[in-house]
This record gives sequence, C-alpha cells and structure tokens, in this order.
Amino acid sequence: MAPSEPAMSPSDQPVPEVLDRVTGPRREEAQTLLAMMGELSGEPPVVWAGRIIGFGDYEYRYESGHSGRAPLLAFATGAKQHTVYLVEDFAERWPDLLARLGKHRSSKVCLYLTRLRDVDLDALRALVAESLAELEESLR
Repeated sequence: MAPSEPAMSPSDQPVPEVLDRVTGPRREEAQTLLAMMGELSGEPPVVWAGRIIGFGDYEYRYESGHSGRAPLLAFATGAKQHTVYLVEDFAERWPDLLARLGKHRSSKVCLYLTRLRDVDLDALRALVAESLAELEESLR
C-alpha cells in the first residue's frame, strides 16, 4: 500500500476552481488577495489541501521531529471570512500594523477578515510583507 499524501501539500487543482466556490463580493476580494500575495512573493498560486491558495513553499522540521512542507504565503476564502496565514505570533510582532488594520480577528498564525472593505489594505499588505520577510530570514 502506497503512503498517503500529507493533508497539507500542494496539488494540481486549478486555483479558479477553489476561488469559484465563493461568490459575490468575497470572490472579488479573493482576487485582491491573490494579486497581493502573488506580487509580494513573486510566486505563482498553488492550491494546498484542497482549499488554501499558497505562494512558494518551504520545508520545516520541529524539535519533535515532525516535518513537512508549507506555503510561504497563503490564504483561504470561505463563505463567511478570508483566512490569511502568517508567521507564528504575528500579532505580538507587529501590533502597530494590526492596530491600523481595522476589523479583524487573529489566532497564533491566522488572520481572519470578514470583508476587505473593512480593513486598511496598505496595513494588510505591510503585514503580509513583514510575515514573508520574517519567514525568509528564518530559512537562511
């Protein structure tokens, strides 16, 4: 029996197929995130885990021995919110950017945005750029 592919892995699934699951204003907002992350990363978008749109990738290994691959930048768009994946503890690293951002929620690595019209896109772009720079620096 062949080993199964890890849940968090890139696929050949077309990006529009994932984006087309969401309609209305959130679909247009997903295009904004797609363009922003593509420009910042310089990488083409790839679907990860069937619903996450990632740009670039890297390999990680924890002290526990667990390892895997992850996108350098990523987001997922759902019916109720956009989830932007950032570096660990981003809220503590850049509180000034989060204060400027506007309406959002956050967890350890996820930034949740109900609508992009409710956020400062310059602050979001800066936050995504900082996250990418931090991650790239840690990989050197």
